[in-house]
Amino acid sequence: MTARPTIRVQEAPFDLAAESAALTAGREDVGGLASFVGLCRADDGLAALVLEHYPGMTERAIAGIAEQACARWPLTGCTVVHRVGRLPPGEPIVLVLTASSHRAAALESCAFLIDWLKTRAPFWKREEFADGRERWVEAKAEDDRAAARWEAA
Repeated sequence: MTARPTIRVQEAPFDLAAESAALTAGREDVGGLASFVGLCRADDGLAALVLEHYPGMTERAIAGIAEQACARWPLTGCTVVHRVGRLPPGEPIVLVLTASSHRAAALESCAFLIDWLKTRAPFWKREEFADGRERWVEAKAEDDRAAARWEAA
């Protein structure tokens, strides 16, 4: 049976422990749970990262990416929570959880999801700096290369 991913885009913080418990509750077939939490880091005097999206469109795009992971690996569960709004350094931005009977599937699918979310999920990111400057974040070649490795696999 293919896992049905849980997808949420929200302003509120998420709870890693609660999300992990919800994904594995009552499941004796889970042998590995992989997680990735992306945090806002304070690069070059960053005061905040502002993430914008189009409700509905973003959730559909993330669901499509998660469904690809569920089709490629034998997952028992998959959760993606992505925050939007104004996030200061240190705040969590994204959570990816994958569960499988075996660790390799959980780890590989988690890496796939974050690589593809970074390059294919429709978010617009603006950096706000302590000195009042602002700039839109552009795509990075290294993120595209990381995602491209999954196309060859």
